[in-house]
Amino acid sequence: MGAEFLFMDDNARPHRINIVDEYLQYEDITRMDWPAYSPDLNPIEYVWDMLGRRIAARHSPPTCLPELRRAFLDE
Repeated sequence: MGAEFLFMDDNARPHRINIVDEYLQYEDITRMDWPAYSPDLNPIEYVWDMLGRRIAARHSPPTCLPELRRAFLDE
């Protein structure tokens, strides 16, 4: 990833167990400081929300997985 790589997680318990901490330290991966319970800081949540709204607003929303995949790729 490069020297400037910064790992971002959401402070969920599975992300904070010792084995994960040890692995990140072993791989020399820097973890971003993250306040607890702060979903507004997670930009991917906004991307998923926008994407969901655009797909739902289509003239004919997807009705099966292949159509949903095409809609995601189109958007």
